[in-house]
Amino acid sequence: MSVLPVPAVLPVFSSAGRPAGGRTAAGTGGSDRVTGRNAVFLGVLEADVLLGAVSSLKHKRAVIRPVLARLRRLDVAVAEGGDPDLHRRATIGVSTVSGESARVVEVLDTCERLVAGEPELELLSVRRRVVSVDDL
Repeated sequence: MSVLPVPAVLPVFSSAGRPAGGRTAAGTGGSDRVTGRNAVFLGVLEADVLLGAVSSLKHKRAVIRPVLARLRRLDVAVAEGGDPDLHRRATIGVSTVSGESARVVEVLDTCERLVAGEPELELLSVRRRVVSVDDL
């Protein structure tokens, strides 16, 4: 099996598949206000939620799917996880990338407020992490 070389700078695309403002993943044009250097920051949020009167996996998907769609409108990557056998529990994972750590925190805060404000969900716990790509 041959390994293809990976370019040093990858283009950043919006959710619509278009280049996002001509920026690159190397952080051109963006620097962290704290360190003053160019960097890329990754933010991850994991929300454990309890669903209301859900009795089937089909009903669980019907409740979770619109929440995931609303989160995706914030230009973040979203996935449902957790144990599929537990109809009333779900884990919602969100991730985002930015050239500024403050922007990552702001987006994760917005996502947490959106999930917490859902009437059919009860937010049980939230875990989040923001790291520099250099830290990985």
